[in-house]
Amino acid sequence: MKSEHPPTRPSVSRKEPPMRLPSGPALAAGLLILLAPAAFANPPAAQPTGTKGPAAQEDIQVPRPPFSEGIFPCTSCHDGKSLKVNPRRRELADMHGDIVLAHGSASRWCLDCHDPVDRDRLRLASGERVEFTASYELCGQCHGDKYRDWRVGVHGKRTGSWNGAKQYLLCVHCHDPHTPRFKPVKPMAPPARPEQIHPRKGGAR
Repeated sequence: MKSEHPPTRPSVSRKEPPMRLPSGPALAAGLLILLAPAAFANPPAAQPTGTKGPAAQEDIQVPRPPFSEGIFPCTSCHDGKSLKVNPRRRELADMHGDIVLAHGSASRWCLDCHDPVDRDRLRLASGERVEFTASYELCGQCHGDKYRDWRVGVHGKRTGSWNGAKQYLLCVHCHDPHTPRFKPVKPMAPPARPEQIHPRKGGAR
């Protein structure tokens, strides 16, 4: 009588292939992908000298703003006593007549950025006062995309260690805050073509 169950086959043990670790270049590329977002999300920084108040929480190291010679501190004239605050929008005649406002002049005026009470500080749209060393907060209210790029080092200039302390140039180190658009630059003459260079003994002239 034949059995209804098929004969069992002897089990054969299979050897698992050894685990292969990623090579050096592949491992480096993987680490770069994992660490890059964290490196650029919150750039390390240090506190600006002389900044007080809530703006100091930004902790960004900047050089001294490029004040006009003999013009700062502003409270040497704008002390609120001998020179009273005049909030009326007008053309300046007695002082600062050399300033040309070409920065949203249809809707902006001096006291939209300069604090009317404390002229040694700037004022945000919220009414918060910030130091001139934190003027990037004022600029960033309207120019948010530029402020974002400036923070990660894409716009403007910063120096220091890639993974350590950095110093950022302020917006006003490159842009005149009253007339921020760059003036046209006269192009230089193109380089001479090879056939225009006359050979001479000892090399080209």
